[in-house]
Amino acid sequence: MQKSKKSTDININNKKDNSFSSSSPITTNPIDKSGLIAKINVLGSGMNSVKTPYGGIGLPHHSEKLFGVIDYLAFIKQVNEIVKNYTDIKDSLNALHSLFVNMLNCTYTAFGFIDNQAGTINIKLLDKNSSVYSFKVFKNDKDNEIIKALDNNEISILNDSDFLKVPSLMNLPCAIIPVTAQGKTICVILVSDTNVQNHINLYQLSAANIGLLYQNKILSEKVAQNSFLDNLTNLYSHRRFHELLTGELEYAHASKTKVSVLIFDINNMGQINRDFGHSKGDEVIKTVAGKINENIKKQDIAARYGGDKIAVILRDMNAEEAKYMAEYLTYSLSCCLIDDIGPLNKVSVGISTYPDDSTDKEKLLILAEQAVLVSKTKGYANGRSIIVSTQDFDFWDDTALNSFAAVMAKRHSQIGINFEEALVEQFQNENILSQNHLIEVVTSLASAIDAKDEYTKDHSSSVSRYSVALARAINLPEKEVERIKLGALLHDIGKIGIPEDVLTKPSKLTDNEFKIIQQHPTIGVQKILDPNPLLHDLIPIVKYHHEQWNGNGYPCGLKGEEIPLAARIVAIADTYHALISDRPYRKGMSFEKACAILEDGAGIQWDKELVRQFIALAPSLATKI
Repeated sequence: MQKSKKSTDININNKKDNSFSSSSPITTNPIDKSGLIAKINVLGSGMNSVKTPYGGIGLPHHSEKLFGVIDYLAFIKQVNEIVKNYTDIKDSLNALHSLFVNMLNCTYTAFGFIDNQAGTINIKLLDKNSSVYSFKVFKNDKDNEIIKALDNNEISILNDSDFLKVPSLMNLPCAIIPVTAQGKTICVILVSDTNVQNHINLYQLSAANIGLLYQNKILSEKVAQNSFLDNLTNLYSHRRFHELLTGELEYAHASKTKVSVLIFDINNMGQINRDFGHSKGDEVIKTVAGKINENIKKQDIAARYGGDKIAVILRDMNAEEAKYMAEYLTYSLSCCLIDDIGPLNKVSVGISTYPDDSTDKEKLLILAEQAVLVSKTKGYANGRSIIVSTQDFDFWDDTALNSFAAVMAKRHSQIGINFEEALVEQFQNENILSQNHLIEVVTSLASAIDAKDEYTKDHSSSVSRYSVALARAINLPEKEVERIKLGALLHDIGKIGIPEDVLTKPSKLTDNEFKIIQQHPTIGVQKILDPNPLLHDLIPIVKYHHEQWNGNGYPCGLKGEEIPLAARIVAIADTYHALISDRPYRKGMSFEKACAILEDGAGIQWDKELVRQFIALAPSLATKI
């Protein structure tokens, strides 16, 4: 631009005079009593408003004679409506363009946002005929009028628009108005208005509202971003991790690929916090998180999964590939030294893989957590934790099952997943390979359910052992003995459906509570045995082991030899173990007292001959729990 070009620069800092003349400074408060309000009182002749579709806001009609007599209250109201109704900056600017053209008779308006990374001002200009012009101004072009106004943070009023280099606009006046938010210039407004001196307060008001709208947008984005990130590690938050994992599983399902989940559990964090303070513990967590995030692929996702756990989603990786990645990450951690702590080599790692281990997100995470606990029990090799995949262990192994129980006990309070229900579902989905395999799985299932109550611990296995001894004492075929062994293991499996407060109540049950307890044989049949064809021949044992010889038992009131022999055997074994075991309300009885009770009930509650045979062999069982 030539130096001879005439311009009038209006400094908007520290203004005291409210005059609209070009030779006087412009107020920063366009609606104080001596400024805009005074104008409203004098000029508030009003305008008839009409509904227009532009921007969804009704703008007033105008005619040439009305310009110069502005309904300030109507203008302010329209600006407030734009700020209130629009969250998208682009839409709000379009609405302001319409407002400027309709109420202030602008020939054109332009809005330019600063791109600091590119070093440009990106400007979009619209004239009153809706023609659109887009151009960039480089921030290092210090001779450009827009850059001058932004650098000085001052409104600049020019006699023409030659600097825009748009032939049809060159002879039009132009006002350049910087817009600030939180003390920073964020964009610039350009308007061509022959009456700009009288309207400048309105443009200032509009600029302030644009700044407010932009500031609110930035704050909203920061709040949203912060909800996605963990404050300590700067990884994704636990909530965001779940959202991202859902998306990754949907992608894997559509693309028929795999997704592996790694969970890293930093060991000994409690001791570190106690010995060195929580700030040192935080340092450990941040270091582990940073090192993991630094060494995963760009497409992979790291998140803080819990207090001392970091989770990683590995796209398109099977279990073996995920294990290799975990080995690389644990090696990287072992190379990190922290003062007072030493190398970060005590990190347990668990892996689960979609769809091989599960197609359900929650189950996938449960299995990964289970694998972490198994990893902890296996300890360390070559200075680093043993990495465990779900595919590396037998679910029904004691260590794995106990780990599963620990995970489920924790998650029950978090997401309402019941341990017993989840265990039964796993059991139903188990691929039984042999009779021995079936016995192992049934034994583990029964033991896991017994273990939830310290007073019923090992109850099912003990009842099974007693039942087998009695079955052999009366010379039943070995195949029948095996059936009784399994049936006895599962005789109380229906207690998974009984509320825990009833099941473990230390005092006498009410009549209603006893009716609830009486449902467990039927529940066991319906939930466990019916769905599994391999277990159908166990139904009579589980269903009828609480029937009594005199017909006063449950659930069907069978009597005498109507009760299947196997169920009669299990009933005696069940009663004997209950009598000699400790209960919350009494200590376990002696062998002699238990046998005396069985003798008293022979021919009434239990098969008399079977009671006689059992008492004869009872001393050899030598079990007192």
